Amino acid sequence: MSKNFLEVKNVDFSIGGKTKVKNVSFSIEKEGDTICLLGPSGIGKTTILRTIAGLEKIDMGSIELNGKLLSSNKINIEPENRNISLAFQENSLFPHFSVEKNILIGAEKNKNRNSKKLNFKELTQLLNITKVLKKYPHEISAGEAQRVSLARSLITQPDLLLLDEPLSNIDQSFKEEIQVKLKKILNHLKITTIIVTHDSYEAFYLGVKCGIILNQKLKQFDDPYKVYHFPNSEEVVKFLNRGILVPAEVIDENSLENEDLGLIQGNFIKQYPKGTKVKLLLQPEDLEHDDNSNFKLEVFDRKFRGTNFIYTLKTPNNNLIPVLVHTHHHEQHEIKDMFGIKRPIKLEHIVCFK
Repeated sequence: MSKNFLEVKNVDFSIGGKTKVKNVSFSIEKEGDTICLLGPSGIGKTTILRTIAGLEKIDMGSIELNGKLLSSNKINIEPENRNISLAFQENSLFPHFSVEKNILIGAEKNKNRNSKKLNFKELTQLLNITKVLKKYPHEISAGEAQRVSLARSLITQPDLLLLDEPLSNIDQSFKEEIQVKLKKILNHLKITTIIVTHDSYEAFYLGVKCGIILNQKLKQFDDPYKVYHFPNSEEVVKFLNRGILVPAEVIDENSLENEDLGLIQGNFIKQYPKGTKVKLLLQPEDLEHDDNSNFKLEVFDRKFRGTNFIYTLKTPNNNLIPVLVHTHHHEQHEIKDMFGIKRPIKLEHIVCFK
């Protein structure tokens, strides 16, 4: 048996006879950890949750939770015997029960458990749903319904909590506050959780590990910092959309050259022989703005992000390169302005692909 709290090993995830994600392996090392699964809509993220919950069977591989085999080609423990709670993205509340009773149904499930008790009043206050407790599901908003469903799942205190896009219907102004509160609750109760989301920032904040699912495969599974800074494929780079790949040639073990940007120095994540043609990943924070530099590129676009601007610069070869600049920078640049870049360009780490 696995030493990890959750072990998914070589599983094909299917629904309705159609395979959605092939030969998937990942684990949650410690009880109480949260991982997040990222990927485009329809890629199979929800199917993974349904299968772990026991709603779908598997033909190959295995799923173990806390040393207990839940699923294999020979064994399938019924959902009601897994102590796993799955909160769907769509409203799954009982329409003929009040909000309060919907949540208390979940509380009934854990009344005999000797775990940390989650106070009903505290939970409803944290999720800002105290004012709707006497209402019925059809009388509340989609965002409120999603928070009620989240409360019902949390109060059961399952061995494993599965959340399918839990914050997708919540107003942006309230979403970050809920993220902080959700993380606090999960850490306090040590509820092991898998969150499916399309929001990479949400995944990077909530998950100790993040998995990227693309083209029927789990492409990368690692801690958020490594997923962002060290993507392992061009597919992951394009999905995260946090940078651009530009052509370059390896000069030596610590530098390469781009026709537009010149010499670029740094530490290669993977070494390539001199003269190798590669695609270099440039992220918005990689290039340093310098108004006094003689090397300038034209501003093609500018996006305001509150604390910073993301300038898109056009090179002579029509590559569009993003550059992050703090909002308080004394000079703001307009479209078609010339924008100075400090050279030589020095990167903390060089990520590139052949």
